[in-house]
Amino acid sequence: MEPFPQNPQTSPVNQRRKWSTKEDVVLISAWLNTSKDAIVGTDQKAGAFWKRIVDYVNASPQLSGGVPREWSQCKQRWGRINEQVCKFVGCYEAAVREQASGQNENDVMKAAHDIFFNDIGIKFTLEHCWRELRFDQKWKSLGVPKEGPKEKRKEAAEVVAEEEGAEVRPPGVKACKAAKRKRQGYDEIHAMLAVKKEIQQQKLLERLLAKDPTHLTASEITLMEKLISEMI
Repeated sequence: MEPFPQNPQTSPVNQRRKWSTKEDVVLISAWLNTSKDAIVGTDQKAGAFWKRIVDYVNASPQLSGGVPREWSQCKQRWGRINEQVCKFVGCYEAAVREQASGQNENDVMKAAHDIFFNDIGIKFTLEHCWRELRFDQKWKSLGVPKEGPKEKRKEAAEVVAEEEGAEVRPPGVKACKAAKRKRQGYDEIHAMLAVKKEIQQQKLLERLLAKDPTHLTASEITLMEKLISEMI
């Protein structure tokens, strides 16, 4: 196994110094870029792989002026990030599945932290790392609840379709039949009301025609003429 490069500027004290949020983000970026490099990949020797990562971290303009890290520090820190983020992904997905109506993303995050603490026994302090990795295939979390209320899932799917410019799937056969039956019911009601109104008008006209024309009032004559014109 080839020897790992050592940085003479790094002392044992520096090796134990705390990692900042900015350093974590740069380390994650370095690991993702190096592991997905089509030429290098993760099949390269460990020494070369972590040398590329530590070089990426120490050359980052975001960490300019800081004390350089060694490969062993990057490897140890990455191991901790990977382990805890993987566990939190499971906690977050559990929180999403248990999401109640009316709860928002903040409620889900709080529930995920509570689940992590109850299951692991420590607080999850690497949320910034999870947010950097959550959409990568390995750590990808659920986008919408898989077992939440049906209406909530339906609304979420429709929003995604609209945002992506996708066509919304047309209603199924059952939905079409139900809508057709509903329309037919309305049509039948309207037809019945129309027939009932016509019968009432016929009876009224018959009563008016049965009267002596000389005894009809002006309003009755007007109504009779109107009814006759509508029925002709």
